[in-house]
Amino acid sequence: MPDALANLETARSSLLQQFLHLGDLRHGSITATVRKCGKPSCHCAKPNDSGHDPQFRLTRKVHGKTVTETFPNPAALRKAQQEVSEFRRLQKLNEELLSINEKICDLRPVEQQRGGWTEQEKKRLLQSIRRLRGK
Repeated sequence: MPDALANLETARSSLLQQFLHLGDLRHGSITATVRKCGKPSCHCAKPNDSGHDPQFRLTRKVHGKTVTETFPNPAALRKAQQEVSEFRRLQKLNEELLSINEKICDLRPVEQQRGGWTEQEKKRLLQSIRRLRGK
């Protein structure tokens, strides 16, 4: 068991190093929308026309509201794609870190102490539980 714990701690340290090498990142999703402009004389108004070139957008939540951003040029789109990709990498690293930490917590032995809870510890625990419940 000590070897498994040491291996997991080494893996965790290696994983934490990867966090230091993350680049610029932002959350959200990039989508492409093909649209028709609505002008009767435009080519997009003809039957079976696919419409105008796709319009790329970044959509994300900010303070509980959906915010959509369009890109002025292909370079801005590529930059945003890289940033969103880096955010996905952060999420993956975070999931791996949580998984490794859970295994470490399961394997790490509990320090044995004499006696049970003190009255003060019980009181603090109950207060913190009540605060979490919002009561």
